[in-house]
Amino acid sequence: MNLGTMFTLLVPLLAIFFFFRMIIKRSSSKEHKLPPGPRPWPIVGNMFQIGRKNPHISFTKMSHLYGPLISLRIGQRILIVGSTPDAASEILKTHDHALSGRDVSILLRNKEPTFHNMNLVFTSQCDDGWRYLRNIYKTDLLSGTALESRANIRENKVMEMVKYLATKEGEDIVIKDVVFVTAMNILGNASLSMDLVDYEGNGIGSGIMDTVRRLVMIVAKPQLADMFPILSRWDLEGWYKQVMHIIEHELGAIWVDSIQRKRNETNGSSSPKDFVDSLIAKGFTNRQINPLMEELFAAGTETTSLTIEWFIAELLKNQEAMQKARDEVMKQIHGNEVNESDLVRLPYLEACFKETIRLHPAGPLLIPRKAMQTCNVMGYTIPKDSQVLVNVWAINRDPKIWDDPLRFKPERFIGSGLSYKGNDFGYLPFGSGRRMCPGETMASKVILLTVASLILNFDWLIPNNINPMEMNMDEEMDIAMYKKEPLHVIFKLNGHIAK
Repeated sequence: MNLGTMFTLLVPLLAIFFFFRMIIKRSSSKEHKLPPGPRPWPIVGNMFQIGRKNPHISFTKMSHLYGPLISLRIGQRILIVGSTPDAASEILKTHDHALSGRDVSILLRNKEPTFHNMNLVFTSQCDDGWRYLRNIYKTDLLSGTALESRANIRENKVMEMVKYLATKEGEDIVIKDVVFVTAMNILGNASLSMDLVDYEGNGIGSGIMDTVRRLVMIVAKPQLADMFPILSRWDLEGWYKQVMHIIEHELGAIWVDSIQRKRNETNGSSSPKDFVDSLIAKGFTNRQINPLMEELFAAGTETTSLTIEWFIAELLKNQEAMQKARDEVMKQIHGNEVNESDLVRLPYLEACFKETIRLHPAGPLLIPRKAMQTCNVMGYTIPKDSQVLVNVWAINRDPKIWDDPLRFKPERFIGSGLSYKGNDFGYLPFGSGRRMCPGETMASKVILLTVASLILNFDWLIPNNINPMEMNMDEEMDIAMYKKEPLHVIFKLNGHIAK
């Protein structure tokens, strides 16, 4: 449903109600000093001023007019956006606890009051259940020990990708599709000790990329019930039905047999081999495991593959940086395979990675937070239940923070000590605070390992002799930020690949 149709449906339903509602609330709104922002339109608020595409750009332009912290209305909902390091620090550090909720659709809360609280990223609040899940993730999947124990799996999966690309030498490759399979099988082995799909699209996970993409697009669409809670008893757009069908019948069906097979195994005396084994040993039911798996694959495959695509695109476009990265890889890697232990000897490549996620953060607005209680931020009132965003895209391109901010310049990170661990509020590609991306360490290892392996084994060309400087770098955002035109690459062997 487009915004025009939505507006047409809303007017007869809500005009009279909100006419009286605004009169009643006008006096009470003066009691709270909200951050400044553009004047909202009747009924719909600021929806049309934000627009449907690339809201991070709209918010950036608004911050230039109204300041580092702005407020808008989406229907009845209040939206707060911070666009400077100071605003980010207030939201993600000073008021991290008060603003640590997740803004889960009211349709899901009403119809499935516990389902959305069975995972880590989208749990409504940071309660004891959330802390328990976070500790399980940290201990059994993302701890230093757990990551080190599975390093050989990640290395093997990346080399399988390299060998597959070697069979496609000289062909036009959509690189995002290939690295998506690699990321999915890395997670498949970490969670289920198995590959889910091969590079020809066969396997129990075939079609998962399109399914995850559809789910993200549906979840990212604004819902009438969230903008106007008076409508929350009706799923007017069929949103809930679509989301639950994908979650329970499409994604859940991929691994249900594998999970059941694990339950039927009689090796109870052996230690858990993977993440699902650990969950089963802790007494998790299939209904509890399913949302964790969906979260793991939705968050860990899409963002990894789109970041690698941006990384490769920037190196292709910036040939001087590409040559420096290639020289470093060829000098430091003394065999025909890259191991994770080699990555510490590739500081320039890591600088290129840091610069890529500065310009192209996977989540330009991070994942929306929700105010669990009313609080005061930078002298303004943030009412309870407001949706709160941090515009890291704006921060990462702020000329007050970054010299020549639109230029791809990895050298800015050499010797700077600036990291993506969430402590520098002028650079937050993975967020910060208790809601920081939990998979940052694994993702950075996979991305660097993948790109280093492609540099070591191949020369890269753009099809049709396109000038790299003329490459389309337009972006498009829903929750994550995508390259609008998928990147096509031709890989030519340079003699290093393992036979």
